[in-house]
Amino acid sequence: MTKRILIVVTGHDTLGETGRKTGYYLEEAAVPYMAFTEAGYDVDIASPGGGPVAADPGGLKAGEVAGSPSAGFMTDATAQAKVDTTLKLGELDPADYDAVWVAGGHGAMWDLPDDADLSRLLGTMFDEGKVVSAVCHGPAGLVGAHRADGKSIFADRRATGFLRSEEVAVKLADVVPFIIEDRLRALGAEFVGSRAWADNAVRDRNLITGQNPQSTASAARLVLEALAE
Repeated sequence: MTKRILIVVTGHDTLGETGRKTGYYLEEAAVPYMAFTEAGYDVDIASPGGGPVAADPGGLKAGEVAGSPSAGFMTDATAQAKVDTTLKLGELDPADYDAVWVAGGHGAMWDLPDDADLSRLLGTMFDEGKVVSAVCHGPAGLVGAHRADGKSIFADRRATGFLRSEEVAVKLADVVPFIIEDRLRALGAEFVGSRAWADNAVRDRNLITGQNPQSTASAARLVLEALAE
């Protein structure tokens, strides 16, 4: 039976009180989608409210690079239909999926951390040994997920995510609700950061995380490796 992977994206499109637009980061959804489908997996895309979701304007240039996964994603009719009609998280059964990937984009900082449906889905899949993965700001979607023992899924696990220094560099440290690096440490993770903007993907058993957009392809490869096992 063909395995299925769920990609979760934010439905939030406003960057705090700045008046600027945000959303999911194109590369962080496109690269894994193309990698997973090319490997033969069925891929669904979901968001908290379901329906159409917006990409962060700051990440759209990746879709203009000829031959890139992002460009392929933007011209893939099936992929675009899934973005325009994302599934609603509350209507999904974790039993239907072998892995979940939470894409970043600053929008994820607002609607994913406190989404009870996402937290339940992630906690269930984590406890069942299924692959739980996220990249950049995507780990924000994992902060509310708990294991059966009540501890965070990050507790005593090696993990990474968008660095404090990277948030400072993009001048949004005072805009986002919290700093990914700080929150993961507070939840008991052994935070594994590299230099700013470095390709850094970390796997600790069934938990896979990537530091930033540059880490997306590496994290996706780790997901495929974990599934192959």
